[in-house]
Amino acid sequence: MDKTQDVDLKILELQLGREPRGVLGIAARCVCGAPLVVATAPRLENGSPFPTMFYLTHPAAVKGCSVLESNQWMEHLNECLANDEQLRSEYAAAHLAYIEARDAVEKADEISGFSAGGMPQRVKCLHALLGHALAAGPGVNPIGDWTLAKLEEMGLWDQKKCSCLPGQTPADFEGADA
Repeated sequence: MDKTQDVDLKILELQLGREPRGVLGIAARCVCGAPLVVATAPRLENGSPFPTMFYLTHPAAVKGCSVLESNQWMEHLNECLANDEQLRSEYAAAHLAYIEARDAVEKADEISGFSAGGMPQRVKCLHALLGHALAAGPGVNPIGDWTLAKLEEMGLWDQKKCSCLPGQTPADFEGADA
């Protein structure tokens, strides 16, 4: 494992409050360079299937999603999904893109056809949908994109400003035991 991977693993452990599992790499980074979304293997080291390939780790983004969920924003998104055929189509395409990305790493029969966040029928987990949107880029997951915009609009999180390691940078973790 190289120095960057060691630093990433240490930061992920701090962000998650536990040792990260099944890490394939960092799927998206904060503007400071710290992990924002981790790509996780479809099957963990112990053999368990793990459908959430794009796992949001950034503390401020995670907290922001939790605030939106507690304020019933998912209910609003589910209403939008029920009433907008184009949104349903785009969300279904996001579901397929998620599965395709995961299957490109490894096909796990136990999770075949399942993606994350409730896709494609409903909005269930903003954390998973934002993680996918940040990893895949704009225009792939419409609900993830809307979540990002809502977080910024409400001042809950801005991806253009670092808020993940107050007073620290990833360089502060170089040489730390991962």
